[in-house]
Amino acid sequence: MSENNSNENQKANEGPGTVRNWERETLERLVFATVREQRAARRWGIFFKLSFLLLALFAIWAYSDFYTGSDLESLGRHTALIEIDGTIDDEGSGAADTVIPSLNKAFADAGSAAVVLRINSPGGSPVQAGIIVDEIQRLKKGYPNKPLYVVVDEICASGGYYIAAAADKIYVNKASIVGSVGVLMDGFGFTGLMDKLGVERRLLTAGENKGFLDPFSPQSDKQKQHALSMLNEIHEQFISVVRAGRGKRLKENPEIFSGLYWTGAKAVEMGLADGFGTVDTVAREVVKAEDIIDYTAHEGLPERVLKKFGASVGSGAVKSIYRGAVPSLR
Repeated sequence: MSENNSNENQKANEGPGTVRNWERETLERLVFATVREQRAARRWGIFFKLSFLLLALFAIWAYSDFYTGSDLESLGRHTALIEIDGTIDDEGSGAADTVIPSLNKAFADAGSAAVVLRINSPGGSPVQAGIIVDEIQRLKKGYPNKPLYVVVDEICASGGYYIAAAADKIYVNKASIVGSVGVLMDGFGFTGLMDKLGVERRLLTAGENKGFLDPFSPQSDKQKQHALSMLNEIHEQFISVVRAGRGKRLKENPEIFSGLYWTGAKAVEMGLADGFGTVDTVAREVVKAEDIIDYTAHEGLPERVLKKFGASVGSGAVKSIYRGAVPSLR
């Protein structure tokens, strides 16, 4: 009887306020537990993201360090590969500042049995092509027992062929585009349109020909003849490189230096190329060194990021304005 009275007294003492306190404490514990789990999940998420980023950066560094050949140790007898892909310009894989260091490393490596230059280019700057050719000729004299072969991919025209002509041998695909031994200087003239629109060109110069080939001014015969004279001079330089490089293999005809281009099969017939092959077949059957090591200088991560976010847009826009007034092997 006394025990029942005790339980009844305890229940009587537990009022609505006691129940609400219990519910609040339970909810608080649940909320705090949820917050702790979310914080832990965020910390692990940050940890895994940082780990992945560090791993990716390490992989990029390792790839760049190996393939740029900065600390490349001789890996035994191999075929050294350098690629030129795109326009021959002062930037990218066709720039002299990019190609020449790779050529020097490839020739200097005691394990490289030969150097293969794979070209896929429609042409470009005669200056950049000329600098590369001069360096090839210097290296060939310094390493007389190490041949340089060119393997043409899709196209090797104009400035691309300017470089290829300095090689010991040129290998193509039957359908490759080869040749275009010529020089051009292109642009536009807007004087007629400006007259119709009533636009007045205000160009002030110090020097009679300072506005040479300005697209908004009339073209004079004197300036036209001067431009043609420059083009012919560069064309003769191009022809000299081709004749010196190809020698008696070149079957000259009136059109060979006219700026026309041909298929790889026709190029072999004309002596512009020596045979058919790829990098693999040349390494295996000509060099007799199947292991291929890439010495191409690849663009680093910082440069790619800067270009992606437009750091080079300004200079590119300025170049595009004046590119037509510059002789081009394309």
